[in-house]
Formats: sequence, structure tokens, C-alpha cells
Amino acid sequence: MVRRRRYGGLWLVSAVLASATAVTGCGEATPPPPSGTQDTTVKAGEPAPKEVLVELNVSGGLAGVDNQLTVRYDGSYTTRSGTKPPRTGQMTPAEVAELRAALEDPAYAAVPTRPSEGKTVYDGFQYVITYRYRVVVTTDGERPAALQRVFEALPEGGPPTSP
Repeated sequence: MVRRRRYGGLWLVSAVLASATAVTGCGEATPPPPSGTQDTTVKAGEPAPKEVLVELNVSGGLAGVDNQLTVRYDGSYTTRSGTKPPRTGQMTPAEVAELRAALEDPAYAAVPTRPSEGKTVYDGFQYVITYRYRVVVTTDGERPAALQRVFEALPEGGPPTSP
């Protein structure tokens, strides 16, 4: 029931006050989820499970591939190869932990963001890795150990290089 009272030129609506109490949290506390259900809330500062953990684009090679691998924080991943339908999969929690450890390794943070004028591999691949807004571009001719560790932790045996 909505009660209205006139005070001067204003109308005071008690329903508005009741909804403001609910929005600001001044009312009763929300009960915890029932036992046996999973709490899907995300704590402050933590990524949501479906947010992208790492993205890898692979291009080049003799066949001219243009592939993409996207891994999310929950371990689900999608691989796209050219015009083929995307493939999906799921990493185990241990595999995700290994990938995150490789990406958070200080040695990986020291990997140059652009390849130097090193050894050229003709018909080689170019890799563009995006992790936490940092983009690393490298080629087959330059694979520092920290980057190799990341590649080995990726699902399906590493970067998607088949056409």
C-alpha cells in the first residue's frame, strides 16, 4: 500500500522510501545461499570465471594460418582456426594453475614485447599473446624460456598452428 501525504508543495510517498532502504542496504541482510549450492559471487579484485585469462593469435606458416586460442579463468577455452567452426574444451584446475603460474612468473614479465632482429625463420609463425593488457609479439626464431613455459602450459599441446 502506498500512502501519500501532502507537506507544502511536496508529496511524500512511503513506497519510495521503502525501495530506497532496499537499494542502500539499510534493510535486512540477504540470507546466505542454501546449503548444497555453489556461491557464484566474485570477490573484489578477482576476475570473473568467464573473463579472458590469456589470448593467443597465431599467423603465418607455409599454409598461411590465422588461428586464435582464448583461455578463460575457469579453464574453458575456445580455438578458432581460419574459417572452421570453433572448438571448445576445458582445462583441469591443475592445468589452469600451471598456466597462471607461467603467466605470472617474473621471467615472463621480462620477455620483450616485440621481437628483436634475431634469427629469421622463413615460413615461420608469428605469435601475439595478450595477458592482463600486456601484448607480447614473438616469432619462431625467438622463444625465451619463460615464453616456452607459457606455450607448454596452453591447452591442446601449445599454440594452435595447424590450418
